[in-house]
Amino acid sequence: MYTLPKSVSRLITELSRLPGVGPKTASRLAFYLIRNQQSDVTALGEALLELRSNLVYCDACHNVADSNPCGICADPERDGAVLCVVEEPLDVLAIERSRSFNGKYHVLGGRLSPLDGISAESLQLSDLPQRVGTDGIKEVIIATNHNVEGEATAMYIQKIIASTEVRVTRIASGLPQGGDLEYADEVTLARALEGRRLA
Repeated sequence: MYTLPKSVSRLITELSRLPGVGPKTASRLAFYLIRNQQSDVTALGEALLELRSNLVYCDACHNVADSNPCGICADPERDGAVLCVVEEPLDVLAIERSRSFNGKYHVLGGRLSPLDGISAESLQLSDLPQRVGTDGIKEVIIATNHNVEGEATAMYIQKIIASTEVRVTRIASGLPQGGDLEYADEVTLARALEGRRLA
């Protein structure tokens, strides 16, 4: 019986660990890399290694960045009075593509999901009340996804910053229920931000 070389088998196993990649897709990707030029494979390998060595998390907003503070937090042109709370760095990218928000961000690193073992302590929530209370923030936009976990996270955020004088709004549901920000188009995101409401 034919078996794959160990290196190919290991690559398929590692690729199939990626979200949305099953064994068949992992196999296709592995054989694509085998057929490709050595320089392309080397460039991919170097990019993967560089990902861990050159990446930092911003101390202020917890977004992934090349430097600390990140480019958004360090930008004096950004409106520091408006803070948008999102689940993941991909959500920052999605909102930035809409070109309709010029404030700053707070990246949670996930959302509350007790069934998956994700509690408030697992997220970047502990410094949010202090940040809201001391950074001159006048409005907090909660831009978590419109699903059960995102709504629970939004309610928790409201609760922990309730004692501050800040205005709390929730991103409008121009996004489909159960949808993720990273898959929304720019127009939908722009409308969702413009139509935000009090939380």
